[in-house]
Amino acid sequence: MSVLQPHKGPRAAVLSTAALTVLTFSACSSEPNSAAPPRAVGTPTPAVSATPSPSARAVHPFTGRPGARNGPVLAVKVDNTRSAKPQRGLRSADIIYVEQVEGGLSRIMAVYSSTLPPRVGPVRSARISDLHILPQFGRPAFAYSGVQSKMKPYLARAPLIDVSPDKASAAYTRLGPHPAPYNLYASPQQLLAGAPGATKARDIGFRFGTAPSGGTPTTSYTARYPSATLEFRWSAKEHRWLVSQDGRPDQAAEGGRLGGQTVVVQRVRTTRSQFHDFLGNYTPLVQTVGSGTATVLRDGKAYDARWSRAAEDQGTTFTTPSGQPMTFAPGQVWVVLVNAGRPVTP
Repeated sequence: MSVLQPHKGPRAAVLSTAALTVLTFSACSSEPNSAAPPRAVGTPTPAVSATPSPSARAVHPFTGRPGARNGPVLAVKVDNTRSAKPQRGLRSADIIYVEQVEGGLSRIMAVYSSTLPPRVGPVRSARISDLHILPQFGRPAFAYSGVQSKMKPYLARAPLIDVSPDKASAAYTRLGPHPAPYNLYASPQQLLAGAPGATKARDIGFRFGTAPSGGTPTTSYTARYPSATLEFRWSAKEHRWLVSQDGRPDQAAEGGRLGGQTVVVQRVRTTRSQFHDFLGNYTPLVQTVGSGTATVLRDGKAYDARWSRAAEDQGTTFTTPSGQPMTFAPGQVWVVLVNAGRPVTP
C-alpha cells in the first residue's frame, strides 16, 4: 500500500484494472484529500471533435490543427525561473503545463507530438504532480533531470518511459551561457529513439472549433503564484496570447515571444506532499483529478468554464456554464494550474 493517497476517499469511483495500476503510484500527499468523482455520465457531445469522421481531415488531438503529425508523446520538464531564460524548444510544444513548485515558483512540462524542435531545455527535475498529469497520455516518454530519492519508487511504477539522463544520456548536452544546472538541453528526436513504445497522441478531452457565444473582451490576464506571476496579453497581429513573467516578456531562444492560441487558467486544489527540497520547502501536490472552475482565453476574449477529470487515466473536459463544450482555438494550448484558493487577476 502506498504511503499517501491523494485521490482516494469514501466515494472513490470503481476503476478498471488499468486504472488501479495507475493509482498504485499516484498516492502522494501527506494530507487526506477528497475522493475523485465518478466517471462522467452523459457528457455533452462536442460541436467539434478531436476525432473527426473518416471523411473529414484528421486534426491533432492536442492542437486541433488539421493534417498534423500524430507522433508518440514526449513530455519534458523545463525550468521556468529567470536563471533559465530564454528557454529553448517551447514554441514547438503542443501543450505547455505550468505547475507550482517549491517556494511558490513555477515549472513547465512541455508536451510534444506533432512537432519536434532540435533542442529543448533547460531540462530540470521531476515533481510528484507530473505523475498525476501524465497517465492521461497512456505511456508517454518522460524527460527530466534528477528526482528526489524518495520519489524514485513512484517513477518506477508510473506508466511512462523514463528518458532521463540516467536512461538516455546520449540525448543530452550542456550548452549556452548559463551555469549548471541551467544549461542541460535534450534532443527530442534522440529521446524518442530511446522510447520506441511511447504512446501516440490521443484524445485527452480538448475540443477545438468556433468560439462559443459570450465571453468577455480581454486584452490581458494575469495568473498568480505565491512567488511568480504570468501575464498573457492578446496580440491581434499574431492571433495568440503572448507571455510575460514577473513583468518581463518571455522570449524564446530561437527568437520571438512565447505564447499560445489558447490559455486555460485551471484552478486546482493544491496541498503539501511528503516531498521537499534541500532547503526544507515543501513540494506542492497539484490535484488535477476532480472538478473545478477555469478561465479560458481565446480570440481576445475570456470565458468562464468548468473542468472535470474523473480519473488519472482520463483526460480533462472543459464546459461552458451552460454545459456545452468549451472549444479551444487551434494551436498551442497553455494549461496554467493555479491554486484554487488563490485568485487570478483579469
